[in-house]
Amino acid sequence: MTQRPRKALIIGAGIAGPVTAIFLKRAGFDAEVYEAWPHATGIGGGLQIAPNGMHVLAELGLADEMIRRGSIAESFDFYSQGGRRLGSVNRNMRERFGQPAVNMCRATLNEALLNKAWCSNVELHFEKRLARIEDRPDQPVVAHFADGSSTEGDFVIGADGVHSATRRHVIPDGPTPFDTGLIGFGGFVPRSLIEGTPIGQRVATTFGQSGFFGYGFCSSDPDDGVMWWSTQPSHGVDAATFRAMDQAALRQHLRGFHAGWHDPIPQIIDAAANIMVTDTLDVATLPTWSRKRTLLIGDAAHATSPHAGQGASLALEDAMRLGRLMRDGQELGLTFQNFEHERRARAEKIVAVARRNGNSKREFSATGAWIRDHMLKWLLPVTSRGMDFMYAYDPRAA
Repeated sequence: MTQRPRKALIIGAGIAGPVTAIFLKRAGFDAEVYEAWPHATGIGGGLQIAPNGMHVLAELGLADEMIRRGSIAESFDFYSQGGRRLGSVNRNMRERFGQPAVNMCRATLNEALLNKAWCSNVELHFEKRLARIEDRPDQPVVAHFADGSSTEGDFVIGADGVHSATRRHVIPDGPTPFDTGLIGFGGFVPRSLIEGTPIGQRVATTFGQSGFFGYGFCSSDPDDGVMWWSTQPSHGVDAATFRAMDQAALRQHLRGFHAGWHDPIPQIIDAAANIMVTDTLDVATLPTWSRKRTLLIGDAAHATSPHAGQGASLALEDAMRLGRLMRDGQELGLTFQNFEHERRARAEKIVAVARRNGNSKREFSATGAWIRDHMLKWLLPVTSRGMDFMYAYDPRAA
């Protein structure tokens, strides 16, 4: 009698979940993905996949598609609030690291990953919010959902993000997400707003006395081909309060906050529609990433704030490395331990970088901002070399 493949129950259909399912299918496992939210398209803002993440997309056969549907970022340029250029990092990424950094819409990436998972015969289930996990010896592991349904498998992978329900099973009294005191605003505007500026294929970012603003091309769509974002100190006002505002009120808030900032920032704000507001959350270091037959990956294991631009790429790395380790056929608990041993140091180093970067976007005195800007001109070339470890990592060869 043919033995059935072991089955993975993967919680979360963001970035890490579908990719993990694809690599587990390639390793000979069955994989089912369960997502708490309804299936939807067009959700989310823009993001950048760094060369290390693009290596994973290349392994999936999606790198060329995402380059075509997105926009290669030739560098990351920094400016002062008044428009003085402070420096540039992340140049010549393709030549140095084998893949470019690519800006894209999160919805475009998620659509491509889900389609690839479907084509790989991965079962995808939506509106299945995890309630609890039952893991008894000599029995299948059972995932119970909020709608009263349940499913059985051989192990569980928690790829359900910063608010992970799976994390509560792995570490019942463990760390929970906390607000970092920064709020993110973002969205898309027409390409015509910056096509006449010298930006080219670069990402332009600006440090203010308080807060940060960035923008760059992310697709060929004439109406929504530019992604933009604003990071601001919350001053005690949470993201939910801003989300309750209408679009006109949000634009008015952004105009006030970024008053006097250099062009084309005011024009981008004036053109902004469907403005998204997000909390900037963090989670303290977890004591462990696994418990019995359940493993955490991506933001569920090592949530990183967006200030290093590595959250999605780390999730892609996790998915590929787990698939490679599972292919070796070792005992499940040992494989989970090996995965954590391999991934923890790198992930936590990048999380620390993101935390440090976030500190430069908080509120400064006028003198403090002047000192920061002048220091950045001298420090950017040095710190840029120190960040190469993030991009030089190739998960295919690890």
